[in-house]
Amino acid sequence: MKSGLSVKRLLKRVFKVNAATITITITLLGMIAYYWGVPFLELMELKTLDLRFHSRGPVSPGPEVVLAVVDEKSLEEQGKWMWPRSKFAELVRILSDSGARVIAFDIGFLEPDKSSTVEAVTGFEEAVEGLGIKNDQLTAYLTQVKQEADNDLILAEAIRESKAKVVLGYFFQMSAEGFEHLDDGAIEAHIDNAITSEVSVKFKSKQAQSVTIEETFMPQSNIEVLAGATRYSGYFNMFPDIDGSVRWVPLVLRCREYHYGPLAVQTLRAYTGRIPKVVIAEYGVHEIEIGKKLPVPTNEQGRFLVNYRGPGRTFPHIPITDILHHRVPPETFADKIVVVGATAIGIYDVRVTPFDNVFPGPEIHANVIDNVLHQDFLERPEWARLFDLAAILLVGLVLGLLLPRLRALPGTAFAVGTLISYILLCQYLFNHHGDWLNVVYPVTVLILVYVSLTAYKYLSEERKKKFIKDAFSTYLAPAIVEQLIKDPDKLVLGGEDRVITAFFSDVQDFTAISEALTAEEVVELLNEFLTEMTDIILSYEGTIDKFEGDAIIAFFGAPTILEDHAVKACKACIDMQTRLAELRTKWLAEKRPALKMRIGLNTGSAIVGNMGSRNKMDYTMMGDTVNTAARLEGVNKVYETFTMISNATYTPAKNGIFVRELDSVTVVGKEEPVGVYELLGYPDEIDDVLRSVVELYAKGLGSYRNRNWDEAISHFSAALSANPLDGPSQTMLSRCKDFKVGPPGKDWNGAFMMATK
Repeated sequence: MKSGLSVKRLLKRVFKVNAATITITITLLGMIAYYWGVPFLELMELKTLDLRFHSRGPVSPGPEVVLAVVDEKSLEEQGKWMWPRSKFAELVRILSDSGARVIAFDIGFLEPDKSSTVEAVTGFEEAVEGLGIKNDQLTAYLTQVKQEADNDLILAEAIRESKAKVVLGYFFQMSAEGFEHLDDGAIEAHIDNAITSEVSVKFKSKQAQSVTIEETFMPQSNIEVLAGATRYSGYFNMFPDIDGSVRWVPLVLRCREYHYGPLAVQTLRAYTGRIPKVVIAEYGVHEIEIGKKLPVPTNEQGRFLVNYRGPGRTFPHIPITDILHHRVPPETFADKIVVVGATAIGIYDVRVTPFDNVFPGPEIHANVIDNVLHQDFLERPEWARLFDLAAILLVGLVLGLLLPRLRALPGTAFAVGTLISYILLCQYLFNHHGDWLNVVYPVTVLILVYVSLTAYKYLSEERKKKFIKDAFSTYLAPAIVEQLIKDPDKLVLGGEDRVITAFFSDVQDFTAISEALTAEEVVELLNEFLTEMTDIILSYEGTIDKFEGDAIIAFFGAPTILEDHAVKACKACIDMQTRLAELRTKWLAEKRPALKMRIGLNTGSAIVGNMGSRNKMDYTMMGDTVNTAARLEGVNKVYETFTMISNATYTPAKNGIFVRELDSVTVVGKEEPVGVYELLGYPDEIDDVLRSVVELYAKGLGSYRNRNWDEAISHFSAALSANPLDGPSQTMLSRCKDFKVGPPGKDWNGAFMMATK
């Protein structure tokens, strides 16, 4: 049958455009925001990176790096900061003798060490010169004393003689502000002192030669005597993100025409013997090569994303005072990189990192070195930007497509599930592949789409209800309108072919009962009866078609689609008869009539929908299935039963109910017989007497169908002996006796032909 215009289609015309517009607008705005960058969201993304570090947890570093630290213990035993350079000279000698491979100073020796002895000798020299005294032996002696007391020379000599390679640290001044007083000569001197940190550049194309590297003003280098004592130096500049946390380390800086490497890269150069080379592509810095075996990925600005191994002290911290006092086994430093730096409060090289708000600066260099040596990096892969945009688009559109079609709870579950799944995916790629994919923008789009569509659905709910009521309340029953408001997709205007279970009930002898009561008593009794029975039908998701006096007409399976509508209908009948038995006890106690109800059930195809005239329509059912159910309700009278179901209902519902096969009947208006059953209850509630009666009846029915009248009479009589009030046995016993006298014709098919409705 041709279906009418669905409510879903009508609502789509009114509401879908707005929901789609909301989704598309938010998704496009999310993609634009991602492309241009929103400071707040960028900050939030950095915070999610920190959370990913914490979720991953610490990772054990390699054994190559240890830290020699100026800690509180060292200050207490060695004296206040700064120490004479002679202490660092002694440290270099001990570490060198212990087999250290590289010593990297995260300490700048930017000014000469002031020694009182040197100052005194210098003053004495000036006095001798002023007096005009000339003595070569005295001059040589004073020069020797100065040299022996010059801590800078002592440290420079220790560095030159060290078997370990020594890397000195310094930093770059990023702007000229405050250095206007310096002339080119002074700046060139600093550049000369930092020449040992220069790196070479490799351009991947001609266009790459025009790429600009981050420019500095000048190096604040180590003093000349120390800078010239080693072939290795590197800057220790770090540029925190907008929240103050150090996540990136610049691996290349430019000063005039030279390019320089940081302390970590130069330490790796000393450790591996391989020369660092900056590889520049058309879009910016591609990577740093430390030989061919140690490529280091960077972003376009040449900054390296540090894959922190854990919180502070993940790498071994050894107090310098313990080293100077020979409390540390020499093998501790054998073939190691030793990063020397300060961790004591007051002189603390304080940094904020994803793991800690107070993190040792020297340990950042250790992390970079460990990342490179073990090729364990975090990076934004080349496909990350495309992935992020695709994630924003996919999350927004999928959510926008499904949310309008889902109820509140499934919609929320889907949104939360999508959110969690995406976060887990990003965390998995972070943990196992070192890929940093954007979380904030896709999640923000997801949340905004969800909140916006949920708010839209909530705010438009009253408008939808008004639309439905205005459109349908003139020709639909209020109960059906409410169902339509709750779920418009399940109701179609017009009619549709649907498999349902039809229900008809009638009160036995109600006309006689009502004649013995006043009108008020009839109404009160009938209302109580109908209310109780209707509540049970509705509890099993049945639909009340109409009431005709004491009769109830209902169906299961429309407008709400129920896969087990036959089961629900049978259970509703059992519960209705049980409740009616309880009501009879109550009514008898109140000296009111005790009602009994006959029910007919049949399952099959029927037309359900809005039918009637143009001015008044009812949501109802029509068809042969419906007519048969109505006939079965009346057939109860023949067998003195109260709930009769057809074979079409029994077949899908048989596992949860207990029945007695009654007979095959040919109802008025049909040619084919219908197998009918008496619905007796739930299997676990049937007593032994009833089970015995059902078994004897089944044997009698078999004999009856085989025309063995005497045997059938015996079985039905035995059933009546067990229960003299068993109506079906009485009916069949009487029929067998009649057939014994006047047998049916040869064309008898075992079915009983109903003469009336």
